[in-house]
Amino acid sequence: MAGISIREKYGAILKDLAQFSVAADKIDETNVYQKANPQTRKFMDVLVGEHMEKGSRLEGKENFRAFYDAVKAGKSGLILMEHYSNADLPALCWLLEHDLGEEGKDLSSKIVAIAGMKLNEADPLVKAFAESFTRVVIYPTRSLNKAEETAQSEEERVAEEKKARTINLAAMRAMDKCKREGEVILVFPSGTRYRPGHPETKRGLREIDSYLRMFDKMILVTINGTCLNIDMNNPDDMLADKLEPAVQIFAASPVIDCKQYRKDYLATLSADCPDPKQAMIDHVMEQFDIQHAEIEKLK
Repeated sequence: MAGISIREKYGAILKDLAQFSVAADKIDETNVYQKANPQTRKFMDVLVGEHMEKGSRLEGKENFRAFYDAVKAGKSGLILMEHYSNADLPALCWLLEHDLGEEGKDLSSKIVAIAGMKLNEADPLVKAFAESFTRVVIYPTRSLNKAEETAQSEEERVAEEKKARTINLAAMRAMDKCKREGEVILVFPSGTRYRPGHPETKRGLREIDSYLRMFDKMILVTINGTCLNIDMNNPDDMLADKLEPAVQIFAASPVIDCKQYRKDYLATLSADCPDPKQAMIDHVMEQFDIQHAEIEKLK
């Protein structure tokens, strides 16, 4: 694979980065809301800026602005975004702040990403990267399934389920508070980074249906081009991800009324549809594919 790993390129300053880290090493119901750390954010801006090639931009600026206006007018805002790398959120914020003027800077400051516990708990340096941006941390379904599979006893399995419920209930409360305070929730509907050759990693999670019911307005954001690629020989080592300059285009759909969008699509399903929630998010992922293909033609 072309490129150089994060560990190789920035190894000399990673220890310095870790010294600025303040986020919790372990997640529980008391710390699911984690405010951005401006000290580690400086590093992420350098990483993204050094790998943002000429031609990188926002597409559909009018849609980003219309979404921002809706949020400023009091509507609760949701961003659903494709997920290819751990640089997706940093690159979006960088482009908003550099390509959309004061509105983009304000919108960037309002974004709260839904993130899995792994970013906090897997590695202190990965945690330092992640805490550069405001997050609500959840216990993902995929992680719970793995924990249940490896549980050594029924008591251990039950305890893990209880932990997941407690953390996710706290996360829902934190997200509701974010909505009421005018922050924007960003969710990766696949719940994980897309791995080439593994189409299951690009399938939307049925839990996303609940977000459509909870929010007023949303945009779908697609990503064409990334400066950070998973090293498929070490997919679980996030610091092994490969850096390479790239043209990166983040495109926004027109603003969507979440509840009407959901209602209209569910009305097209047959009465015997076995899983309407999964069908709903499958439809969203199809919209991503269409939008992604349209932007690819512009590169």
